[in-house]
Amino acid sequence: MSRRSLELFLRQCVLLGATLVILIPAARGSSAWIGWLPLWLVGMPLAAWLSLLRLPKPQIAWALPRRRRPQARRQRVRRAAIPQPSARRA
Repeated sequence: MSRRSLELFLRQCVLLGATLVILIPAARGSSAWIGWLPLWLVGMPLAAWLSLLRLPKPQIAWALPRRRRPQARRQRVRRAAIPQPSARRA
């Protein structure tokens, strides 16, 4: 789901929830299962929409790689041969 389609979905949820709370008196009440209905119909979609607009998008959640990159392999460090002092001295 792209960022634009998620924003559109959340905007529609906020508008639908606000319409339900305004037009239907039962939507202004409370439920034994989920609690205060205006919070879930308007408040939570509004908080999600505003956080989507204000916060930077996480890169890993939006663009998952299609395939894994090969792991970096450790390479042996080749050291240059240090000339040893000769054992014989003249």
